[in-house]
Amino acid sequence: MKAYIFPGQGAQFTGMGNDLYDNFVQAKEMFEKANEILGFRITDLMFAGTDAELKQTKVTQPAIFIHSVILAKSLADFKPDMVAGHSLGEFSALVAARAMSFEDGLKLVAARANAMQKACEKEPSTMAAVIGLDDAKVEEICANTDGIVVAANYNCPGQLVISGTTSAVETACTKLKEAGARRALVLQVGGAFHSPLMESARIELKTAIESTQFASPVCPVYQNVDAKPYTDANIIKENLIQQLTSPVRWTQTVQNMCADGATRFIELGPGTVLQGLVKKINSNVEAESKQTV
Repeated sequence: MKAYIFPGQGAQFTGMGNDLYDNFVQAKEMFEKANEILGFRITDLMFAGTDAELKQTKVTQPAIFIHSVILAKSLADFKPDMVAGHSLGEFSALVAARAMSFEDGLKLVAARANAMQKACEKEPSTMAAVIGLDDAKVEEICANTDGIVVAANYNCPGQLVISGTTSAVETACTKLKEAGARRALVLQVGGAFHSPLMESARIELKTAIESTQFASPVCPVYQNVDAKPYTDANIIKENLIQQLTSPVRWTQTVQNMCADGATRFIELGPGTVLQGLVKKINSNVEAESKQTV
């Protein structure tokens, strides 16, 4: 069975999607529709922007979503048995599986990026990558650290990202290294994604999600919140609302997809991060990345 997976923030690169724009009429129309919806020419930034321009949350999230979805729509053989996306990528997965339209998905992603940006400006916050400790130990240390710091991304066995206030994350990193972590490195990100500090963004996005029309997807969508497959549009919406303040359970998602019959994982969009994570989670399955047709 084929599982299509969609990347999240951090996968962007200059030139992303340019070949799709140049070679496919439908793709070009979708790119131009995106420019119209966003009110600025995001294609100029995607195709020729600087790294600094592409790293702006209001650019990064829509850009990755646009590239991923248009690539899926451009593939003649796109017939997923199941889909999933990492954080932002869940929106790409939902649109690719026809749970909502490209236009509505892009509007939600833009609203999400703006809401997250505002939440990040309220107090100093960050995330850190932790390598070489089991999940339970990382969770224990976070729970016993003063301030807000939580497990945010379960990426693969032995690789977890924590999220919270800057001071709490830095304190936790010290404790994690003392506990034997090979690395506990603060990341260059805009704020504490997938933590309680995103509550104001969750509330803001909740209104937008509730007013958006969702349909039953053409295949099960494995959602970040609990790593389980869903086809009920109402449950999908509720899980999507909870996503911003809940951890991304990617390890569990891939494990569940494998248990449900996935033998080939195809990452659609910029970057190759998810392909690598899949192989670390289960070395017995095929995994590849596509950035163009």
